[in-house]
Amino acid sequence: MKILYGVVGEGMGHAIRSRVVVEHLLRQGHEIQIMASGRAVDFLAARFSGVRRIRGLHILYEENRVRRGATFWSNVLQQGVGIPRNIAAYYELIEEFDPRAVVTDFESWTWVYARLHHLPILSIDNQQILSRCQHPPEVVRGHETDFLITRTFIRSKVSGCDHYLVNTFFYPEITRPRTTLIPPILRPEILAAAPGRGDHLLVYQTAEGNEGLARTLAGTGFECRIYGMRRGIREEQVEGNLRYRPFSETAFVEDLATARAVIAGGGFTTLSEAVYLRKPVLSVPVLGQFEQVLNARWIERLGYGQAAESLADRQVIHTFLRAIPACEERLATYEQDGNRRLYEEVDRHLGRSAE
Repeated sequence: MKILYGVVGEGMGHAIRSRVVVEHLLRQGHEIQIMASGRAVDFLAARFSGVRRIRGLHILYEENRVRRGATFWSNVLQQGVGIPRNIAAYYELIEEFDPRAVVTDFESWTWVYARLHHLPILSIDNQQILSRCQHPPEVVRGHETDFLITRTFIRSKVSGCDHYLVNTFFYPEITRPRTTLIPPILRPEILAAAPGRGDHLLVYQTAEGNEGLARTLAGTGFECRIYGMRRGIREEQVEGNLRYRPFSETAFVEDLATARAVIAGGGFTTLSEAVYLRKPVLSVPVLGQFEQVLNARWIERLGYGQAAESLADRQVIHTFLRAIPACEERLATYEQDGNRRLYEEVDRHLGRSAE
C-alpha cells in the first residue's frame, strides 16, 4: 500500500517515534512517502530516501518558558512563505505518489490532504492523551485554563481520524471512541541499551540557556552530563562538575542508561525512555506547555520521580536526590512491550483500510 506519512517537526520525539513506525511499514512491504518539518526532516532523511520538507509550526523558548508572543509572530511570518510551498508540494505529491492511506504524527498538512481526498487516516502520537482521556483533578489543578486551551487545540488539529493510537506510560480513562492506548514506542538503541546504576545525573533540556538551572546543578555535587543547554557546541565543555555535551545519539543513550537519575523537561520521549530504563526523573516542564506539565505530574503520581515548576530553589533538587531509592523501588515493577503492540495495531488498522 502507498502510505503518506506526516511528521511534525517541533521536538524530536515525533521523528524518533516515526522512524520506528516507518521501518516496520517498510518491512511489511508498504511504499512510504514522508513529509516532515523542522529538525525532523534531517533526522528522517538520514535514514529514509525521498523525505519532503514542509513548513510546520515551531516554538521559541527563553529560560525554560515559552515565548508566546514571539512564537506567534515567528510562525505567522514563516507560514506566509510556507503555505504556498506546502500547496505546491501537495500538487507534486498527487501527480507522483497517489497515496491510499495517511498516517500522521500530529502533522496537519498530511491530515488536510487525507481529508480533501477522502483517505483513511491513522493518528499515532502522544498528545491525544489530553483530548481523548479523563485526567484526575489533582493532575490538572492550578493549570485548568491551560489544560482547556491545549485540549481544544489538540482536538482541532487532527480531528476526525479513523483511529488514534496514543503512546503513553500512564493510563487514564478513555473518554472518546476510536482510541487505543499503547506503551511508548522505543527506538532500537534504547531497547538494546544495558542499564546500570552510575554516579552521574543525566540532564536534558530542549530550551537553550537557562543559566539558573546551571547554577543549581553546580551545587549538587554530582557529575552532571548535560545535553541541549548549549546546542551548538561541537566538543564537550567541562565546568567543575558540569559536563556540557554535544549531541550524540550513542553517547546520550549510554549516559541515560547508566545514570543514577534524570533531570529533564516534561517532553514525552525522554520521560518514557527514562521510565523504560527505570531511571528516577525530576521533571521540570517548560512553562506554557501544559502537555509537559501533564507528563511531569503523572511521573510524580506514579512514584517514578518528582515534578517541579522550577529549580530556582536548590532544595527541590536535593529533595529529589533523597527520593531516588523510593522511585527506584516503584520503577522496578515497570514492564512494557510497546513496539509489538504498535505493530499489531498498525497492521490491523491499515489492513482494514486496504479492504
